[in-house]
Amino acid sequence: MSRIGNSAIVIPADVTLSQQDGMVVVKGKNGELSAPLHSEVELSIADNIATLKPKRKTKLALSLWGTMRASISNMVVGVGTGFTRKLEINGVGYRAAMQGNKIVLSLGFSHPVEMDVPAGLTAVVENNTSITITGADKQLLGQFASEIRSKRPPEPFKGKGVKYAEEHIVRKEGKKK
Repeated sequence: MSRIGNSAIVIPADVTLSQQDGMVVVKGKNGELSAPLHSEVELSIADNIATLKPKRKTKLALSLWGTMRASISNMVVGVGTGFTRKLEINGVGYRAAMQGNKIVLSLGFSHPVEMDVPAGLTAVVENNTSITITGADKQLLGQFASEIRSKRPPEPFKGKGVKYAEEHIVRKEGKKK
């Protein structure tokens, strides 16, 4: 049995959750998100509480039960309060800047790296070395943050590169003479 799937989703007062044509639609102050509801999972909404149940006891239904519950819960939290991800840039000459709807990164390459901020997300660059990304869609936010980090991942000797703010880089000892 799924421990995550068993727990109910409490819907805040400023968020509406509805099910129509096999889609789950969540609306709130941060926008509107929708996702398809898998045919193996059944959603019931009553008194601002949503519960999910598998339709059958197959391996597929039981595995999708917890996944769908987590996905719907992330949508409810996203349109209600939103998600935030912070990135830090470490290294001499490494910096970031905003140009309209683009993040321009100087990461030691011969050219600046330009990345468009996806629709639904907002990015703010603070003091050239800190990037804060906010949005309602947790999956899109995490994907974009990982794409920024992948341009120059932190290296273990000096810690130079782009890292998540809460990430700890395990440092290695350099060569000895």
